[in-house]
Amino acid sequence: MPEVFKALSSITVCILFILGWIGVVFAVLGYIGTIVWIGLPPMEMVVIAGIFAAGVVCFILSACAIKLRQLLE
Repeated sequence: MPEVFKALSSITVCILFILGWIGVVFAVLGYIGTIVWIGLPPMEMVVIAGIFAAGVVCFILSACAIKLRQLLE
């Protein structure tokens, strides 16, 4: 595999991993803000579940991308 594709796949994995963490953290903060008032506006549970699911999907996609990168070496 050419070096440029290795670099692009590494960047993609990092971005997906960071987006996964951001999604999970926002979902947890939204849930805590909805249950216990900490100054955050209340959010619908469907929105919180969607944000959490998007974060988990980003984690799964980052794992698949790194596995694909390892297979193509």
